[in-house]
Amino acid sequence: MKEKIKIFLDTDLLEKYLLGDTSTEESLQVERYIAMYPEVRKTYEELQNNLEAYAKLHARKTPEGLKEIVLNRIRNEKAGRRRFYRYAVAASIVAFIFAGSSYFFWNQSKTLQHENTIVNNKIKNLEQDMKVQLEDIRNQYIVLNNPNTKRFSVNGNMKAKELKAIAYINPVKKLSYINVSSLPQLPEDQCFQMWAEVNGELVNLGVIKQFDDKEKLLALPYAENAIGYITIEPEGGNTAPTVKNIVANIDY
Repeated sequence: MKEKIKIFLDTDLLEKYLLGDTSTEESLQVERYIAMYPEVRKTYEELQNNLEAYAKLHARKTPEGLKEIVLNRIRNEKAGRRRFYRYAVAASIVAFIFAGSSYFFWNQSKTLQHENTIVNNKIKNLEQDMKVQLEDIRNQYIVLNNPNTKRFSVNGNMKAKELKAIAYINPVKKLSYINVSSLPQLPEDQCFQMWAEVNGELVNLGVIKQFDDKEKLLALPYAENAIGYITIEPEGGNTAPTVKNIVANIDY
């Protein structure tokens, strides 16, 4: 065992350990030997004392002002850190503002896109309505001025003697219109409603308003041997004609 200790002491591991030059494995070995063997521990303590004595012997006096220099450097580093933190905070605030403004403008852009879509849809709907209206006006002109148009007088029965209308039928252009020029007064809870039976199917043509323009033409769906009705229905109209309340027939 003493041979093993002698071999260890003959190495320079203790000196290297004192100077901090040993590897992790070497440090562990030195610490293990110091803990296990009194001879090694005694030698280590002697080396440590000698190193301290040598350091004191050759120690130099601290230069004047060194303490103040060190303190100033520490203060400067602290001030630099504070500036860095301020800049970091300012940069964070700017980044946050930029992110917020970016989101705001993105959100505004999405809103404008949505509103633009709504406006474009409204414009398309208006254009479509205008096309339908222009087509209807063109058809009315044809019906009223075409020599092939046939005119039929429509009169109300005993329930609506004052009802007067003229139906315009053009079999060449396949167009049908009716102009209701006179309607009798009805109670407030009743209205006139127009229907058409086309190819075996009943079509609701809507309510005839009491104060409609007397020159207004109402379109009828065209079909050969079609039949039209005018009925008295509850205010607002009905989903099916009340047969007992038919006040006029329109054969075209």
